Amino acid sequence: MNVKQFYATTLLFLITFLSYAQIEGSKQNFALGVSTGYNRGLGFQISLTALKPLESLPVQMRLGIGLTSLNPGNASDARRIFINNATNGVPEEKARSFDYRLDFLLDSNILNLENSKLVFGPRYSSFKANFKYIGGNEDFDVTSKQFGIGLGTESQFKINKNLNLLAAVGLDYFFNNTLTGHDTSYSPDNDNVNARNDNANDNVEFTYKDANEAIKQPSLMPRVLLGVVYFL
Repeated sequence: MNVKQFYATTLLFLITFLSYAQIEGSKQNFALGVSTGYNRGLGFQISLTALKPLESLPVQMRLGIGLTSLNPGNASDARRIFINNATNGVPEEKARSFDYRLDFLLDSNILNLENSKLVFGPRYSSFKANFKYIGGNEDFDVTSKQFGIGLGTESQFKINKNLNLLAAVGLDYFFNNTLTGHDTSYSPDNDNVNARNDNANDNVEFTYKDANEAIKQPSLMPRVLLGVVYFL
């Protein structure tokens, strides 16, 4: 599945869920969630859950989108690997990741709580790190697109008829993919484009391993979130 197919499939799910919710909303077949917390950085997430997508199976399905502020990596190494060997300028750096997730939720007693779920499903991440060198006339982004998988558990605690408190923990894993910055890219198979030379190592070309160590794209992403769930 390529990126366009992923977006198209996600949009189709969302349209289908919302359309069905408008027809059957009074039966509380759907829930809207908002949560925040740690996701290898400060993260926010919104989600829409189908509470009874399949009458014959005790499973819920949820679509979610999140935004996380991340550590972008090593600014000086990023410059050497993607731009040049200059060292002037004061570095400023930032990074963010949009993640898109499809969750399957199964009843579970892992936490010995009445309303707890086992959560698992596919993930997709759109990552961008920005490196700016004040006084050095350099300002560039490094980006990557990654698929992944996730596993976790969560519990809900009733606040009132339509509102629950949500507590969730989990771990997402994203597969390595091409890192692109300026006019250079590094791929996991080292089919690289315009790779730079390492002047500290006999001018041999940098590899994907070097780029991946310098840029902290999503890999293992532990999650601890708190939020609320509103039943439509």
